[in-house]
Amino acid sequence: MAAPSAIPRRGLFFGGRWREPSLGRRLPVVNPATEATIGDIPAATAEDVELAVSAARDAFGRDGGRHWSRAPGAVRAKYLKAIAAKIKDKKSYLALLETLDSGKPLDEAAGDMEDVAACFEYYADLAEALDGKQRAPISLPMENFESYVLKEPIGVVGLITPWNYPLLMATWKVAPALAAGCTAVLKPSELASLTCLELGGICAEIGLPPGVLNIITGLGTEAGAPLASHPHVDKIAFTGSTETGKRIMITASQMVKPVSLELGGKSPLIVFDDVDIDKAVEWAMFGCFANAGQVCSATSRLLLHEKIAKRFLDRLIAWAKSIKISDPLEEGCRLGSVVSEGQYQKIMKFISTARCEGATILYGGARPQHLKRGFFIEPTIITNVSTSMQIWREEVFGPVICVKEFRTEREAVELANDTYYGLAGAVISNDLERCERISKAIQSGIVWINCSQPCFVQAPWGGNKRSGFGRELGQWGLDNYLSVKQVTKYCSDEPYGWYRPPSKL
Repeated sequence: MAAPSAIPRRGLFFGGRWREPSLGRRLPVVNPATEATIGDIPAATAEDVELAVSAARDAFGRDGGRHWSRAPGAVRAKYLKAIAAKIKDKKSYLALLETLDSGKPLDEAAGDMEDVAACFEYYADLAEALDGKQRAPISLPMENFESYVLKEPIGVVGLITPWNYPLLMATWKVAPALAAGCTAVLKPSELASLTCLELGGICAEIGLPPGVLNIITGLGTEAGAPLASHPHVDKIAFTGSTETGKRIMITASQMVKPVSLELGGKSPLIVFDDVDIDKAVEWAMFGCFANAGQVCSATSRLLLHEKIAKRFLDRLIAWAKSIKISDPLEEGCRLGSVVSEGQYQKIMKFISTARCEGATILYGGARPQHLKRGFFIEPTIITNVSTSMQIWREEVFGPVICVKEFRTEREAVELANDTYYGLAGAVISNDLERCERISKAIQSGIVWINCSQPCFVQAPWGGNKRSGFGRELGQWGLDNYLSVKQVTKYCSDEPYGWYRPPSKL
């Protein structure tokens, strides 16, 4: 697919309209595969955040919420289904924009757009089902009381999302928030905002009530921080680095504001000696090289049983050599560029530090020789790693896998859990009882058996330890944006009788 000569020039989207940023500043958009500037995005500031939050607050309470926050779930579902239909109609165009903006292969971006549409459809169904779950009765031990539960939208939510799956990660938050009846201000990463701005255009096309979804772009310090600290934002949902997540928690704590955080990871993949090696190798590659390794759940710590380690690594190198690394618009590309020059330099620094600390760069670790421009990095395999090394302990967010061997199941579990993170983990073995044991022993929010990285909108997603808290996707994703209210009624004609009535004269 040919790249367009120019990308659309969008403003900020709030109150159902496009607006120029208050200071008139814009940020360049660079295609990471070519290093060419292909357009720009608006740079919002605190003044723009104020306007966006005001639009969201107005939409939440307009006419007592009759048109959105207190409308039947079926009303909101209609809009979510319309958004999904537009995403499907524009799939090829949106995938192209995503590729130009982030450097991921076009095939991957197209798959992302399918997942975006499916996510909106899924939460449309949950929005419709929400009405039937209202007034759920509570069994009480006293006959003179009746009680039930209401689930209500939490209010105006701030959604701060990353650059690795720009529209998909935004959708994981936008779809359930809107399904719940919340109104939202979305702040995508300044490194990849194009498709999120297009979502604003789609909302305008389908007639989403003004102010229900507002989209601001710009730097984290200038737009994200004011959103996180805004007193009229009722909740912050954030996906990104652990360090930024900590700052958001500190800010939110000053107002006792709820947050949900999906942060970094350093996930293990344990491979035992009873496996089909080629099948396991492909999962190991998919677990760390898909999306150029820019995946929070990437299984970037590969733990190999000592009996198969050499054969496995020989096959891993052979498979890695066969990956097509190219301009992400080329047919069959399986490894595009990383998102930016800054990310490229960061990954290369990790590789350099690993070498200096005594690890072996078994394969890769450099720019592909046939690509002279763009932020491309070969799939990289690092061995002779100790548990004190930076490459073992810190998240790289690139196509880099580090390898250790183990002898026993106990040792494998200890190595798997030797991390501050707890987002995901995986085990590959033909012994399913062993897999079940390990799935319980790994300290993470997600465990995969005989695979790595499958993700379904119906299943909960989130981590433990420094990988954050709260769950996205599934019913859990909707619950993120709902407040539970107890309503209890005294239903006896008799006085309660706790106090003695005053004497009658």
